[in-house]
Amino acid sequence: DGRGVVKAVMLTGSVLLGLPVVAFVASFMFRPGLLIRAYNWFWRWRLGLSVKYSTVGSFRFCYLSRGTPGGAPSLLLLHGFSANKDMWLPVVKFLPQQYHVVCLDLPGHEGTSRPQDEDYSIHGQVSRIHQFVHSIGLSHFHLVGASMGGNLAGVYAARFPEDLCSVSLVCPAGLDAPVDTDFLKRLRDIYAQKKQDQDQDQDQVQDIGLLPQTLPQLQEMIDMCSYKPLNLPKQMLKGLLQDRLPHNNFYIHLFKRLCAEDSRFCLHENLSKISVPVQVVWGQHDQVFHVSGSSLIAATLPHSQVVLLEECGHSVALERPHELASVLCSFLVTNGHAPQQQKKKKN
Repeated sequence: DGRGVVKAVMLTGSVLLGLPVVAFVASFMFRPGLLIRAYNWFWRWRLGLSVKYSTVGSFRFCYLSRGTPGGAPSLLLLHGFSANKDMWLPVVKFLPQQYHVVCLDLPGHEGTSRPQDEDYSIHGQVSRIHQFVHSIGLSHFHLVGASMGGNLAGVYAARFPEDLCSVSLVCPAGLDAPVDTDFLKRLRDIYAQKKQDQDQDQDQVQDIGLLPQTLPQLQEMIDMCSYKPLNLPKQMLKGLLQDRLPHNNFYIHLFKRLCAEDSRFCLHENLSKISVPVQVVWGQHDQVFHVSGSSLIAATLPHSQVVLLEECGHSVALERPHELASVLCSFLVTNGHAPQQQKKKKN
């Protein structure tokens, strides 16, 4: 149905927030990828978001921006693995206009540079994000990261606390949680076998569920990231897969880099170094990273705020955008950063 299509698009790094039925049926049968991009453009415009670029040396960052820094902290939003800045569109819809919002394409994703010799480890990406932050003049901002972005956000908070007022981690990667999901069990098995047979590593990594190369694999990824299973039109699945396939070699390279010893549990290893206020938001039915990771963070950082969402899976920004925006704002208000604190412009 229509809602299923919206969710599928978001899970692959894009978004549709509304779609006239006739235009939808006529367009997606022929050019679903083009349709997705057109509606991304439309909703960026509708939400007052502009696509911008910032260059540091030869490295170009692409990001969405709404508003200007003011009395309330800016919000910098970091997407998950193989997604992009448009992942946050449903959430931005519910954020007060007074907040300055920045949604970044992480290194190698969408409009941001993808050098072959780039360091895509967690620490390498955090260093790039730090460059970006200073290139656009952000300071004392609130950092939000989901999944891989949560790993990055937590490590950023540990390394550069002077930049932040607070941080929100949404179903973050990078933890050695008390309980494994089936996804993580499969991943551990792959890397245990890797030690015995290096040649099988490439093919097995492609079968973990987050690197779809066929329609059944794409459906598996969508189902794994959602609380409720989705039955999607085959033509839409084809379009979503066509959008991903040109980037799959990069995604495979990135995934293997994130699973290396220096990145796999990077958030876990840096938790105790975080000194800024921390919020944790997790879907109770996350099938990618088990919700027990929230208790690990709470035990290490007892003053952190933990919000668990019922009937929600891994893709919180998609499944519960209104609630996510609400808890983010409530956390900021609790820490003395209400949007109405912005200074009014003088006439």
